[in-house]
Amino acid sequence: MRHTSFFYAGLLSFAITAPAFANEQSAETAESTEIANTSRTQQLAQAARAKSSEVAKKLSVNATAAQSDEEKDPFEAFNRKIFAFNEVLDTYIARPLAIQYVEKVPDDVRGSYRQFRKNLNEPWNAVNQLIQGRPARAAKSLGRFTVNTLTTLGFADPAQRLNLTSESEGLGITMGYYGIPSGPYLVLPVLGPSTIREAVGTAADSQARPQKYLLEDHDGAYWSEQVLRGVDARSQLLELENVLQGDKYAQIRDFYLQRISFAVTEKKGIADENMFINTDDEPDDTPSSDSSDDNTSDTPAEASPADSSAPESDNGITE
Repeated sequence: MRHTSFFYAGLLSFAITAPAFANEQSAETAESTEIANTSRTQQLAQAARAKSSEVAKKLSVNATAAQSDEEKDPFEAFNRKIFAFNEVLDTYIARPLAIQYVEKVPDDVRGSYRQFRKNLNEPWNAVNQLIQGRPARAAKSLGRFTVNTLTTLGFADPAQRLNLTSESEGLGITMGYYGIPSGPYLVLPVLGPSTIREAVGTAADSQARPQKYLLEDHDGAYWSEQVLRGVDARSQLLELENVLQGDKYAQIRDFYLQRISFAVTEKKGIADENMFINTDDEPDDTPSSDSSDDNTSDTPAEASPADSSAPESDNGITE
């Protein structure tokens, strides 16, 4: 009987202590799991911060031709694939159209068309010049637009004789004027060479183009004009194709970065005259020169044989 009492007493003690022991073990396990999860979360957070810092560093670069490839072109592998795609478009579409355009359309007609486009962009030039704090230059741009529109509807440039010279602008250049870095070099499908800053500027410039509103209810006419812009831009590069030898991608990239850097420094009045040579007989769609069209559009780098299969935009990229 006594042994039986001891037996029941033991069972009762076990029944009382078992839950407490189990709870203690569960608490220890939960604590260990929480520590492990916290450690894992911290590791993920640290990795995310490191990745974010790396991306921010890439995006904050002010790309120039003189920098190393890793610094100015961190997305080179991707860019080269897009470049190759654009080359195919150029070979089978843009270049053949440009050749036919030059053969069939007289030079005077092509020149008048370019001048007409350039004149339409003068009001947007003035807006950017006002944003840059250059009201005198903005007044000159508006003066050019008024004189050329009233006298020749913009197809000629009599304002040039009145010393109302052209100075093309774009929002990308204006952002650069205020010290916003260009970001890394990019090659956009169809549109061609760009940077992050210039891509943002192009989106804004495309909305400021008068054709967008003049032809708002005429989609066929609007897109026909856009195609013509691209063909005309490509036609100006036919004579420059043989200049590019070796790594065409790298040459176009460095030329483009040099051009946008020059355009920004020129607005600030600190450009080195030897940094980039502008001549009167080069294509009229170069940035910040009197013979420029739109906003730094259609330079050999921007509307290159590899990247000019579409109409150019107002700040250096085709649209």
